[in-house]
Amino acid sequence: MKIRAGYEIAYDCPQPTPMILTLSVHPSRLDDVLTVDHMRLDPPLHANAYHDSFGNFCHVIRAPAGRLTLSSDFLVQDSGEPEPIAPEAEQHALEDLPVDVLVYLLGSRYCETDRLSDEAWALFGHVPKGWPLAQAICDYVHDRIAFDYEHASPVRTAWDANKDRRGVCRDFAHLAVALCRCMNIPARYCTGYLGDIGVPPDPSPMDFSAWFEVYLGGRWHTLDARHNEPRIGRILMARGRDATDVAMVTSFGLCTLAGFKVITEEVTAPTPAIT
Repeated sequence: MKIRAGYEIAYDCPQPTPMILTLSVHPSRLDDVLTVDHMRLDPPLHANAYHDSFGNFCHVIRAPAGRLTLSSDFLVQDSGEPEPIAPEAEQHALEDLPVDVLVYLLGSRYCETDRLSDEAWALFGHVPKGWPLAQAICDYVHDRIAFDYEHASPVRTAWDANKDRRGVCRDFAHLAVALCRCMNIPARYCTGYLGDIGVPPDPSPMDFSAWFEVYLGGRWHTLDARHNEPRIGRILMARGRDATDVAMVTSFGLCTLAGFKVITEEVTAPTPAIT
C-alpha cells in the first residue's frame, strides 16, 4: 500500500533562534519513500543536515524573528501487513549483548530505572524472560495509564506516569522503556507517523506517535504500550534513549508553537497537498 505522510508546523520567534529539527523519515525507511521527504522552510533558510549519534537524520537552522513554517508532504510504500510478533524471542544475558545495545539498559532523563527497579521486580520478577516479559510489561502499561491529551506534560517522566496513571503516547513509551530496562531488556524510544489504518478512525486531530523497541533474540522488535496490538503503516522518524533524543524541534531560545498539523493516511485516491 501507499501512505501519504507529512506535516505543517509553525513557530513564532521573538528573536533569531537556533533550532535542531528531527522531522525527517529515519534512514532505515528511505528505500520505501516514493516521493522526496523534503523539508520546506518558510521563509527559506540554510539548514545543516547531519546524522546524530543514534542514526537519526537532523537539521540545524537559525530561525529568524517572526513566523517560521516547516512542512513536508510525501508518499511511502508499506507492506500493508501488521507488525510481526515473536513469542519465541529469547532474552540475552548482559555479557552476550552487542556493545552498542548496552546504552539502552541505562536510566535516562525520562526513564528513571533507579526509582522503578524495585517495583518492576515485584511486578514482573516471576514472568518468564524474553518476549513474555516484554509483553507483560506492555500489558501493564497499557492498563495502567489512561490516554488523556488534556493532561499532556513535557516534563512528565516514567515515574510520574506510573504514579499519575494518565498521559499521552510518549508517557506510555517512557514507562514501558523504563520497566523493560529494569528487567534487563534493552529498550529504546521511537517516534514517527502512525495513521488509523486497519483500525477505527480516531476523531482526535492527527499527531506524531511514540512507541518503543526491545532487543530480543538478536534483533529489535516494535511494541506499542498505548495501543498494545500490532499496527499497519508505522513510519519511523527517530530513535533514542527517550524523548530528549528525538524531539521534533529543540529550540535554543524562546519560541511559541503557532500551528501544528500532521497527516498520515492510506492513499486510495488523489489527494490535495497540505494547505
